[in-house]
Amino acid sequence: MTTLPDFRPSRWAALTALVTTSVLLTACGSSGDGSGSGSGSGRAKSGGTLTFAVGSDAGCVDPQQVASNDTIYSVRQIVDSLTDQDPKTGKIVPWLAKSWDISSDTTTFTFHLRSGVTFSDGSKLTAQVVKDNFDAVPKLGALGTLAEGYLSGVKSTTVVDPLTVKVTFKEPNAQFLQATSTHSLGIESSASVRKTPQQKCSDGVTGSGPFVLKQYVQNQSITLAKRGGYAWGSSLWRKKGEAYLDKLVFKVVPEAGVRAGSLQSGQVDAISSVGRANEAALKGGQVTLRRRANPGIVFGLGLNSSRPALKDARVRQAILSAIDRQQIADTVFPTGTKAATSVLAHTTPDYTNLAPDLAFDAAKAKSLLDEAGWNTGSDGIRTKNGKKLSLTINWIPNSATNQPALELLQQQLKAVGVAVTLKQLQVTQLAPTLQSGDYDAAWANITRADPDILRSSFSTKLANFYRVPAGSLDAALSAQAATTDPAKRDQLVGRAQQLIVRSAYYTPVVELQTQLGVSKKVHDLNFDASSRIQLHDTWIG
Repeated sequence: MTTLPDFRPSRWAALTALVTTSVLLTACGSSGDGSGSGSGSGRAKSGGTLTFAVGSDAGCVDPQQVASNDTIYSVRQIVDSLTDQDPKTGKIVPWLAKSWDISSDTTTFTFHLRSGVTFSDGSKLTAQVVKDNFDAVPKLGALGTLAEGYLSGVKSTTVVDPLTVKVTFKEPNAQFLQATSTHSLGIESSASVRKTPQQKCSDGVTGSGPFVLKQYVQNQSITLAKRGGYAWGSSLWRKKGEAYLDKLVFKVVPEAGVRAGSLQSGQVDAISSVGRANEAALKGGQVTLRRRANPGIVFGLGLNSSRPALKDARVRQAILSAIDRQQIADTVFPTGTKAATSVLAHTTPDYTNLAPDLAFDAAKAKSLLDEAGWNTGSDGIRTKNGKKLSLTINWIPNSATNQPALELLQQQLKAVGVAVTLKQLQVTQLAPTLQSGDYDAAWANITRADPDILRSSFSTKLANFYRVPAGSLDAALSAQAATTDPAKRDQLVGRAQQLIVRSAYYTPVVELQTQLGVSKKVHDLNFDASSRIQLHDTWIG
């Protein structure tokens, strides 16, 4: 074994280039490099409250169960992770773990923990606490699929000594080190781990992070307070010790225009999900627009391949060809948003450009549907054996762009004879609905700065929300998670992207670009590697 406190295999070199490219591409116009916001060069000062308006509430304040950005923004501040990931280079760096050893076959990861770390209930961080967390994650249920996927295939988690913990997988697992930098594997106190998943969602958890949860009012607000005595921040953070801000208030404001107006008037200090319609009003004045492209699975339609009509690959492929991605990106999404060119965003390691496979071609879509036996009816909607070709798309209001994007997509599909009904769910309903399999299609995206997110989402050995049939895709996904050869992993991830796109198990539409509106009095509100926010270094002045 070799001690690797900074772990830099060559595949991270590729990520360095990708992330740096993302930073440069999104820096146009407004502040977009993730380096902070605010004008002037005043000295950082402690104190004050940051009020942040978000568009939705996931109905849960447990970081290990939350997958919606609007809620991740707040709960990320409660927990620390074993490692952190540099958003500019992709390098994995120390946080709660000061160093780590990785076996040559990447089946065993041994973490050496910092001493003196405590949770906000006074209990100490030990190897046993890490073991308790990792042993409990597989029992989280429907909302914990991200965290469960990161730990799938664990053989054992072992306490070597009070500050050393060893995680052993049944098979090589190249993605795990990056997984330990995510909020989904943020470390919670043993007392929190003993709670049921439902209790953790409603009551919150105790973390070792720079802020603590003070109040959660579902669909209204999440309030956090600074953790006194905090002294074990990520090695990426500029400030040592406690955070600058005394208090964080995340208000749920579903209407994008109301969020923008609240920022303009000074009622709030920052807002999430700034859409194209509000950009002009916010530019200039006392607001900075912050942008960063999200790595991971792009916004698109997850198609339920077990549905009668969607079992036919030609129907799925017709849906894929009928969508004009560029029109949706240019009409609905913030300036700079890219049309999808794969199931992965271009900022994701081992991304493969499949733009030709995703070209808008209405004639091809119609031909595929003709071939599949779906004939155009008098109302323009196709039928087969007396049944109309209809599709219900489930979506949640966690982004202002979701509904207008889907309404435009609805028009595009109607033009080739597919009737689309849009069904809005509550944020808390999406995961159980996908798990149940009782749906046609779902509008979704998942952010992660590692291509193994494909395995988490499409492997038939894991959640398999989209009911992908077992086959060669499983082999590619499993193999990429097992290889230690960067070139081979790149090839396998590329193969998996081709299979997903060409079989149309998922219909990529646009890359998610996080765009925040931030008051110029707010400084150093920084993006992390997943284009979420880290508020330890943030200050108001």
